[in-house]
Amino acid sequence: MTEVVFYIFAAIAVLSAALCILQRSPMVSALWLVSTMCSLAAIYVLLNAQFIAAIQVLVYAGAIMVLFLFVIMLLNLGDAGSDLRGPSTVAATLVIAGLLSVELLALTRYTPRRLANELSQWPTFTDPATVFVAGQVTQQESAARGVVGALAAPLFQVYLIPFEITSVLLLAAIVGAVVLAKRNV
Repeated sequence: MTEVVFYIFAAIAVLSAALCILQRSPMVSALWLVSTMCSLAAIYVLLNAQFIAAIQVLVYAGAIMVLFLFVIMLLNLGDAGSDLRGPSTVAATLVIAGLLSVELLALTRYTPRRLANELSQWPTFTDPATVFVAGQVTQQESAARGVVGALAAPLFQVYLIPFEITSVLLLAAIVGAVVLAKRNV
């Protein structure tokens, strides 16, 4: 049942991404992008990555899309005549969506047993510690503190100053955009 739900959300993500590209109106395109990001968050939940799903919704579908919409409104982009672009763009989008659908169908042949058999032929790539230098340390941190604690510790201990500088820069950009928008009114 989980696989069926996964393919439903994958199809929604591909379709809404294609509609995001096909839209001529920037506001409608941004809303289709929100739909794509929400379906990706649902896929993350199916993969037991609830924290990444929450971050996907909060940061990307929330904050980044608000920033996109703010820029669209600030630039005062007018609405074009038609939402759909020319036939060549539609054809290219349909070809890409078709290729992605074929790839998704090809992935249905992979079962956990087949994947395990293929990974057993490459013993150096089965352990994350061999692929990533800090793989074992990350696993130990996740086991000790949980996933959120393992991510929060370096963010608020090692990278606290760059994190705060980034927030101040974003705040300055928002204030500058508001000042520029007020000047044009």
